[in-house]
Amino acid sequence: MDDLSRRSAREVLDDHLDIANTWADVPAEDALEEDLRRNVAEDIVVLINRGTFHGHQGVRELARMLAEELPEHKAFDYTYVSAEGRVGLLEWSYQDATVQVHDGVDSYLIEDGKIVGQTIHYTLEPR
Repeated sequence: MDDLSRRSAREVLDDHLDIANTWADVPAEDALEEDLRRNVAEDIVVLINRGTFHGHQGVRELARMLAEELPEHKAFDYTYVSAEGRVGLLEWSYQDATVQVHDGVDSYLIEDGKIVGQTIHYTLEPR
């Protein structure tokens, strides 16, 4: 699809999740920059229990935090993915030799082919 702005919320979400799981195989920075270019609005707002993050720089900061918390960079397990209209929901888990997440939940607001808002929740547990 040449015009990324015409994608449905589900198409944007699927592309975002496909790129996110490439961090296990390609440099995380490369995957992040591709995701920002294709799927993330420059003025995105992300809410997480650590604070509010704005724009591509905020997403980069969150990605660095996540990479430190999930050091082996294994693939995520997407346990539920749904999108309706402008809203998307993701439930996910993660596990490597040192940490695990069983309750990951992200919500998305998607407009004109880009994620403009996101909430993130997960509990990091040692293994």
